[in-house]
Amino acid sequence: MRRSKLEMYVDILKVLAHRGPLKLTHIMYKANVNCSVLKEYLDFLMKQGLVEERTVGKRRVVFAVTQRGITVLKYFRELKQVLPIVEEARNQVPVPY
Repeated sequence: MRRSKLEMYVDILKVLAHRGPLKLTHIMYKANVNCSVLKEYLDFLMKQGLVEERTVGKRRVVFAVTQRGITVLKYFRELKQVLPIVEEARNQVPVPY
């Protein structure tokens, strides 16, 4: 089943929150997102202040979740607990008329 943009943003934030600062390719594999889409989504997350780009050493670029990103993840977790109906609705097969 396809993930929504919101779900993909949350998945990227989760990967960075749990695994720490990661290179682009590592995020790509862990979050199961292709490279061009990931770059677009990381750009959006950085503009929102949820992810930051860091340079390690002279060249190595990694991405890390910010404190604001962690707060957003916390709110999503709480929302998921309050609204479990969202998950149930996604798993239902539509009945043709």
